[in-house]
Amino acid sequence: MKLICIGRNYTEHIEELENEKPTEPVVFLKPDTAILLKKQPFFIPEFSNDIHYEVEVLVKINRVGKHIDRKFSHKYYNEIGLGIDFTARDVQTQAKTKGLPWEKAKAFDGSAVIGSWLPKTEFKDLNNIQFSLEKNNNIVQKGNTSNMLWKIDEIIEYVSKYFTLKIGDIIFTGTPAGVGKIIANDKLVGYIEDKQLLTITVK
Repeated sequence: MKLICIGRNYTEHIEELENEKPTEPVVFLKPDTAILLKKQPFFIPEFSNDIHYEVEVLVKINRVGKHIDRKFSHKYYNEIGLGIDFTARDVQTQAKTKGLPWEKAKAFDGSAVIGSWLPKTEFKDLNNIQFSLEKNNNIVQKGNTSNMLWKIDEIIEYVSKYFTLKIGDIIFTGTPAGVGKIIANDKLVGYIEDKQLLTITVK
């Protein structure tokens, strides 16, 4: 399986990091070794002093597909989830400054938190899903999929031009504004609507 991640998919997040607004989806990958094991804490890696949380709506692929037309994208997933894309912001900034890839900042071990899954049939409109992240009982990120630059079905159409989607692949659809630094003993809790889908302790 692979994790396909979309960057810069919410305008306010683009602005808070002072990035250029893209004209097409920004795509990067995480290996399966990036997945944080269930019920394990997140350990801040020794190579970074500035790890940021980024909460995201997730989509799990349920069939093999390539060059998927947008009108058929909905057939390729049945579940919606929530996750965190942990980012070594200091490492990423160095890479961006030098025009280098982001993998060391985005794809390190444990950098992908995958919470519980919900059937997509629970949602009236997949393009109007509220989600949020609490840090130490304070809401730090709030988002709605209506604010995505590229919606779920558009993302599937786009990425399938370049990568064959396989059963079990997971798409991270991008993060809203409010990303920030974590420190040891922080507790992160993520929600879709009023359902708690993930809890992470930082060590």
